[in-house]
Amino acid sequence: MSKTLSNFIFIALISLIFINCANRGTPSGGPKDDTPPSIEKSTPENFSTNFKGNEIKIVFDEYIKIKDLQKQLIISPPMTYQPDITPLGNASKEIKIRINDTLPPNTTYAFNFGNSITDNNEGNPFPYYRYVFSTGDYIDSLTVKGQIVDAFKREPETFVSVGLYEVDSTFNDSIVYKEAPKYITNTLDSVTTFSIENIKAGKYMLIALKDANNDNKFQQKTDQIAFHENFIEVPNDSLYTLKLFSEQLDFKAARPRLIAGEKIAFGYEGDYKDMKIKITSETPEDFSHRISKDEKTDTLYYWYKPRLEVDSLLFNVSHPTFEKDFTVRISEQKRDSLIFKAQPTGNIGYEDAFKIFANIPFTDFDASKMRILDRDSTNVDFTTQYDSITNTYNFDFNKTEDNNYNIQILPEAFTDFFDNRNDTLNYAVKTKKASDFGSVRFTLANAKYPIIFQLTNANGEVKYEKYVTKPEPLDFLTLDSGKYFIRVIFDTNGNGKYDPGNYLKKIQPERVSHFEMDDEVRSDWSFVQTLNFIEE
Repeated sequence: MSKTLSNFIFIALISLIFINCANRGTPSGGPKDDTPPSIEKSTPENFSTNFKGNEIKIVFDEYIKIKDLQKQLIISPPMTYQPDITPLGNASKEIKIRINDTLPPNTTYAFNFGNSITDNNEGNPFPYYRYVFSTGDYIDSLTVKGQIVDAFKREPETFVSVGLYEVDSTFNDSIVYKEAPKYITNTLDSVTTFSIENIKAGKYMLIALKDANNDNKFQQKTDQIAFHENFIEVPNDSLYTLKLFSEQLDFKAARPRLIAGEKIAFGYEGDYKDMKIKITSETPEDFSHRISKDEKTDTLYYWYKPRLEVDSLLFNVSHPTFEKDFTVRISEQKRDSLIFKAQPTGNIGYEDAFKIFANIPFTDFDASKMRILDRDSTNVDFTTQYDSITNTYNFDFNKTEDNNYNIQILPEAFTDFFDNRNDTLNYAVKTKKASDFGSVRFTLANAKYPIIFQLTNANGEVKYEKYVTKPEPLDFLTLDSGKYFIRVIFDTNGNGKYDPGNYLKKIQPERVSHFEMDDEVRSDWSFVQTLNFIEE
């Protein structure tokens, strides 16, 4: 064999060996890095005392990024001027904090970064890193802990701020509207408990805010609030429960405006039920008016006739907590056309009323021009009830299972405020078979009456409701199939509705209890569930 051929065979064999070795496995790039970054040093050191400078450096062992800093970073006590923090959006091995405030003496500050710090490559978080320093000789080390619950809903909001206001010679109740708390923390997006740390001993007011604009001050219109009934003393070992609620807005009337012929819109905030609208301009003897409420918005409509040849009208709007005069510019505009709407459509519940609405207030209804016929064309007796503020006629009649009902209304049965009348109206509804429904009996142990008992869907929308004033079994006999949640409102003042709290009046929201259903409701099936209430 020639030397050249021998070399060729040797090279070929070596190549095959390397190829076989290479094919035994595919390189994976190594195991995934799931180790969070760590801190190599801080300048000044974490938990330093007698802090005098205006810059802090925190050095990591690898490149990091900062994300969602506006939501995640909590500085306690809050600073008047936010510090500059870098990097934002760029990778770096260090975080720089430049303080723009003049810091008071003998105060402990804590920077809680939440989950905002992650490594650059895999996004592994450096969770809940806290940098603490004091401008005095020692670090305050006391803590206040507790939990947040929603006063009305099953689950509380996320990113709830919890704060302490120092009760000293400058303290007053209105401080929550004007100043940030002395100490603050946030539940962020993962827990419903809170821990306010590095507090000095003293007397405090404890509050929580779902703070819409993140200014650490309470705005009634946009924020939810919770407060502890009494001032608290620190230190103590208590765990506090704060019930978060939305206050009912203080009444306020908006400037009214003409929006159609002889129709003026009066917007408002708060509860309209004690709102009075009085025209103070001179009016003719045949002047008349009606007031109705918009179906969806916080608006009352003032309807008047006859048409007035004036440039403006004067009104006084009053409420037990409000009074103001308004001028409404008047111009010639087209009146609204009469439009009808009926509810429900399709299926109707055995106990439900059939309702007819209109956009212009009714002034008359001739019941002799309306009839209800069942599937056998038999006349069904009905009763009528009118609600003027919603401009709704309710028609009640006895219903049987698996039946069809035709509602026939002849022309001119309805007359509206401007003397418009209806054309022929026809509606159809039907009932389901009894076997299409499920039923549940609830027995209540240790309940305090009266209560509002509600079955809701997963979103908290009320599907069925009963008002109960004494101990008795609660039967829901015609439930549609599905999963329901139980909400029980303890109607302490007996006004038939849920009342939220009020911070300035120091009123806590009415108690609400939530329960899970033992089972889903199924057609042609029933069960019994007992609810045990714990004393509060």
